[in-house]
Parts: sequence; structure tokens; C-alpha cells
Amino acid sequence: MSTMLDSQALFDERDLRIAVGPIERASLERSMAGLDGLASIDLGLRGRKIRQRGTLRAASRAQMDARIAAIEGLLDGAEHTLRTADGRQYDDLRMDAFTPLGGQVEGTGLVVEYEITYTQLRS
Repeated sequence: MSTMLDSQALFDERDLRIAVGPIERASLERSMAGLDGLASIDLGLRGRKIRQRGTLRAASRAQMDARIAAIEGLLDGAEHTLRTADGRQYDDLRMDAFTPLGGQVEGTGLVVEYEITYTQLRS
């Protein structure tokens, strides 16, 4: 099994790292005239940030451009599901950023490092 985003095998397994941030909680704090202290209103759970880093490999520039375009096409504001090769699943992800970090020729093809930032909208 490979890492899949919405049932699409877009990523290589070599050097793939996923870092899951903490679930955040929001609150609103206000001071009021005549009261000592603050009024704190709990606004409930918010999402958490998930970062994915890895490398993309392709035999030609055209193939690499097609892989990058397929990933960038998921920067659509919709919710996605990420399933990793080791069986973890992250639902309700919004892809916030896809950043190619540089490329190089390696062996018979191209290698591009990347970072993706997701927000998990529900925990």
C-alpha cells in the first residue's frame, strides 16, 4: 500500500514524513468595566495543522510537471482524505499550501523535494 490522497497515489514513499500538530481550541476573552478579571468564552475545538514532506520522482520534466499539476489541483478548498502506507488515515483535510523546495537530476530522472501543509478541519 502506498500513501494516497483521495485514492490517488501522488507521492513517493521514500523520504516521506508526516508531522501532526496538536488539536487547537479557540476562546474569546474580554474584560468588562467594573469586573475584576476576564470573561472567557470557549469557542470549541478547531482544526490542527498537518505537514507532509517528501520527494517526487519522475523520468522526465513533462512527467514531473504533470505530477506537480495533479497535486496543485487539490488546492481547491475542498476536504480530502490522506491515507499513509502504514495504515494511518487523516480525514477532513484542506490543502493549504504545496511548496516544491527544489529539484535535481538523479540517475535517469528528476527528483523534487516538497512540503504540503494541511489543516484538519475536524479532529
